Amino acid sequence: MVRVCFVCLGNICRSPAAEAIFGAMVKAAGLDREIDVDSAGTGAMHVGERADERARDEARRRGLEIMHEARQFVPADFKRFQYIVGMDASNLRALKAMPASARFTGSLSLMRSHDPASPANAAIPDPFYGSEKDFAEVFDLCETACKGLLERIATDRNLSLPQPS
Repeated sequence: MVRVCFVCLGNICRSPAAEAIFGAMVKAAGLDREIDVDSAGTGAMHVGERADERARDEARRRGLEIMHEARQFVPADFKRFQYIVGMDASNLRALKAMPASARFTGSLSLMRSHDPASPANAAIPDPFYGSEKDFAEVFDLCETACKGLLERIATDRNLSLPQPS
């Protein structure tokens, strides 16, 4: 089983959105027995809370559902996941600052690095203080990056993706 974890600050906006989008893509590709998806936050301020209502609303508009409850990324996650994807440079720095990261042999990447059209080091912006439009933009950016990530994992792990019709 290949395990993927999306990471943002509080685990209530960006990373649960990416988890829902990527999980739907994995299921649509028939790979839900090969790929497990989760999300977490580098901070503990929202642990146990549901995703932001605006993220859940945007997910529903797109035919998705976010059931995730926020959790904090813990050192043991470096052993559990093969792909850890940060939403911005601050999240990556926080992950790399954890002593357990030195022994991590998987892929630690920035979310938008999986979108070939994205500028170098581009972030998924935090929509927490924004509007519904900001949440829609986050979902759009995550969707594009998730497609690239799924293609990368399929290539890395020799998994077959369905061909578009």
